[in-house]
Amino acid sequence: MSFLAKTPKPPYFAVIFSSIRTEGDNGYGDMATRMVELASEQPGFLGVESARESMGVTVSYWQDLESIQAWKKNVEHCEARQLGREQWYSEFKVRISRVEREYGV
Repeated sequence: MSFLAKTPKPPYFAVIFSSIRTEGDNGYGDMATRMVELASEQPGFLGVESARESMGVTVSYWQDLESIQAWKKNVEHCEARQLGREQWYSEFKVRISRVEREYGV
């Protein structure tokens, strides 16, 4: 099973979320699972990849900027972002990029 997202031919967009967690789970695991489920139901969602060690990086892929904006406005996602600011992250950064080219094996 591949953990790499099956993305279409570029161009498309990537939302890169880098984070440092606070101590304890405090419901984070369940919410993270729910956010992936919810995102996958959104129009324009293409896939997600995530890794966590001392720093976490989650990259979600989207068809266009409008899809990213709609995801940002999703009510459940807004609640999760607020909890992230209040409880789960000591530091985070979001970057949005246009993917122009991809290659691999």
